[in-house]
Amino acid sequence: HIPMLCATEVLDEYYMGICCLVTVAQQLVFFIIAAYFKFDKVTDFAGGTNFVLLAILTLILGGTYHQRQLLVTIAVVLWGLRLSGYLLYRIIKIGKDDRFDSQNRGFSFQFAMFWLTQAIWVMAVSSPVILLNSQCQADPPMTSSDWTGLAFFLLGLSMEAVADQQKFAFRNDPANKGRWCNVGLWSWSRHPNYAGEICLWWGLWVTCSSVFHDGLWASVVGPIFTTLLLLFVSGIPMLEYSSDKRYGGDPKYLRYKAEVSCLIPLPPALYGPLPAAAKLLLLELPMYNTGLREAAPAEPHTAPPA
Repeated sequence: HIPMLCATEVLDEYYMGICCLVTVAQQLVFFIIAAYFKFDKVTDFAGGTNFVLLAILTLILGGTYHQRQLLVTIAVVLWGLRLSGYLLYRIIKIGKDDRFDSQNRGFSFQFAMFWLTQAIWVMAVSSPVILLNSQCQADPPMTSSDWTGLAFFLLGLSMEAVADQQKFAFRNDPANKGRWCNVGLWSWSRHPNYAGEICLWWGLWVTCSSVFHDGLWASVVGPIFTTLLLLFVSGIPMLEYSSDKRYGGDPKYLRYKAEVSCLIPLPPALYGPLPAAAKLLLLELPMYNTGLREAAPAEPHTAPPA
């Protein structure tokens, strides 16, 4: 195997160097703006649009516009614009990001580390797309695996978008104040948006991998990074902990948690009766119950009618 070089080479033939510089520059600019004005409304917007920028930049630098490159780049643009636009609108409506309540939103080490971590996240997860767009002489015919990957992307994107909209509408209904979201997809999964996020990035990696060779396979770190981040770091653990603390004293919430899958959407009638071992295989991890030890007593009207 030989590197599939493009007519335009910037820093390196795989465009990783220029993408690193662009990512660091974008995150640094947004960090300075956010820290100077001491607000957090642009954090997620800066992340989502960074993906879009890298996808378009590498497609233009390569200049070959193969079908696979176009489809994957369009997919990333759709995902990035939808998610960053939605998160920006949501944070403007809410007013602040609770993730930073314990931090100094100014020029502090903690706040700077968030932006550094976001830059690493963008580069790791974007790597399959960057490498695909750098393989200018590699254009094998689209196969069933390519279309399967794109189908998983569409499934994941749809799941994430629908789940976000359902939860946003639920939260903005005054009748649901103090209640946990258990409507629509949220009645089959406690985190359907994260299920969609994991699904779509694995799907894109499968499609991108059709042109990979040698060390390019290391880009599997992208979907792995997303999966591990959501399962073990800043995704499910944080939300389960806060929900458990808030609602864990309510028997109806405990029943909801016992009957509804943590991640993979499944009918409660199917998931609820499963033995603990089967639920463990479906990612119902013990670490997702730590907040129950600090649960507040149940309050009246904290849950929707059974």
